Amino acid sequence: MWVSSASHVRYARAEPRRCCAEEIGLTATDKKPADERLNDLAIDHASRDFARVLSHATVARALEDIQESQVQSRIVYIYVVDAEGKLQGVVPTRRILLSPPETPSADIMVRNVARLSSEATLLDACEMFILHRLLALPIVDREGRIQGVIDVDEYTDEIQQLDAKEQSDEIFQLIGVHVTDVRKATVPSLFANRFPWLLCNIAGGLACAMIAGIFQEVLDEVVVLALFIPVVLALAESVSIQSLTLILQRQHGRAASWRAIGENLAAEVPVGLMLGLACGVCVGGFAWFWKGSADTALTILVSIALSVALAATFGLMVPLLLHKMQRDPKVAAGPMTLALTDMATLTFYLGFGTWALL
Repeated sequence: MWVSSASHVRYARAEPRRCCAEEIGLTATDKKPADERLNDLAIDHASRDFARVLSHATVARALEDIQESQVQSRIVYIYVVDAEGKLQGVVPTRRILLSPPETPSADIMVRNVARLSSEATLLDACEMFILHRLLALPIVDREGRIQGVIDVDEYTDEIQQLDAKEQSDEIFQLIGVHVTDVRKATVPSLFANRFPWLLCNIAGGLACAMIAGIFQEVLDEVVVLALFIPVVLALAESVSIQSLTLILQRQHGRAASWRAIGENLAAEVPVGLMLGLACGVCVGGFAWFWKGSADTALTILVSIALSVALAATFGLMVPLLLHKMQRDPKVAAGPMTLALTDMATLTFYLGFGTWALL
């Protein structure tokens, strides 16, 4: 517990508490399921055996008191508090060991500290660990006073299960469906959840029909272009979903910045172009063998190459821009990306064919 004294460092002396069956009065045969255990309050499983330092304490004094305190749990972070015990910042162990002895703790602490409230559950803690990639999290009361620390090592199994569940949810959300809603929803609510996203596909399909009507002349003159429309759209959609899935995994738990968007774009566009060239060679070669027209085959090759590269760009940019706009990219990105990819691919394919063959 927090005690008032002249010492620069105060430590909670209670033994660390472990998230185990014995601690919560369960045996191996009646241990709580993981999903129920995650609803426990995090503070009930937190360790009170941790180091905290007053903000005006020097590095030398902090290290001296840490040695005297004989903290039994591992020391990952040293928490900096004010005279009332309110959390002000955190000092990583490596930083305090490498700083000059006379340096005040406040000068080397990280002020923006990820923390849990005393009402937070183990589920909240595991989600914070996944999001911030931290080794420990402090728990504070409503006044900001630190009450305990929860260690990531205690909940490795729970975090792995939760991370796997979130990845499973993301797969469903790519097509506009929340898997948790599917499990619990009624038939009308399932319809209401899924139909709005199908409207994106309907709108994209109708737009593609109108685009094909605009290029009716080239389709009448060069019928072979129409024969390969399903192949071109299928390739573009596949590549866009690949790019979409990869960027969601790559950006999981990270903030979207314009620099990150530029870096991802520079990496993905060349890959999309290479995929497009490879697919274009295959399809164009088949068109040449089938119809015997080199001009048509070359047009199909170039159209597919550039269309697939464009599709990869859409698969990358749509979720990143949604994330940048603070919208959930997992739910909206899939239907939007497919609709935009179909419209842009068909426009480019038929437009290039008109320019090259008429």
